[in-house]
Amino acid sequence: MAVPRNRHSTARRNSRRAHDAKRPVNALACSNCKSPRLPHHACLSCGFYKGRNYNK
Repeated sequence: MAVPRNRHSTARRNSRRAHDAKRPVNALACSNCKSPRLPHHACLSCGFYKGRNYNK
């Protein structure tokens, strides 16, 4: 297992972690019921996706 020779500073560690923050969810409005849904997913409330109903 690789072991680093020298310790990295906290500034270097934190700058590496600068891109690890969570991003907000990009929610779209459903075309059928106008409730928020994830892109490329069927609506959780009505089951529509691309104009078709996918409820079982």
